[in-house]
Amino acid sequence: MNKLNFEVLAKENVFDLINKEWMLITAGDSSNFNTMTASWGGMGWLWNRPVAFLFVRKERFTHQFIEQNSRLTLSFYAEEYRKALQICGSKSGRDTDKVALAGLTPLKLEDGTMTFDEARMTVCCRKLFATDMIEADFADAELYKKFYNANAGGTDHTLYIVEIESVYTK
Repeated sequence: MNKLNFEVLAKENVFDLINKEWMLITAGDSSNFNTMTASWGGMGWLWNRPVAFLFVRKERFTHQFIEQNSRLTLSFYAEEYRKALQICGSKSGRDTDKVALAGLTPLKLEDGTMTFDEARMTVCCRKLFATDMIEADFADAELYKKFYNANAGGTDHTLYIVEIESVYTK
């Protein structure tokens, strides 16, 4: 992978990148890490720096890795890896080696974060902010009812704002 400045992201449609292509959020180090598929988030400019914002439910195994580590990666893949991303989004690293099941090759980057050799682009990030999204903070109560009731998939999300420190591409 080639290390580039974050401006390479300016050439990407971040709406499609995250919502349609999906991404893997990976936290931990080469001895112990986990990854998960995500399709909610965004990128922009905040606090005079390039940032991404992510939403991770507390029951996701990756949540504890994000909580325990100051850095993480967001990685993006060609369409041929859609099935691998589906596996990483439907299996838990608590009880299966979903990386092996998905056929992905772990790759340690120079800052110690983890990505996968198959990624077409990896964004290396440092945590800046985290807060739990709770019902009382929703100005539109219908959103909470739709996405956070017992039938909508689990607990509230933690919102993370992370600084984009570097970008790797193939």
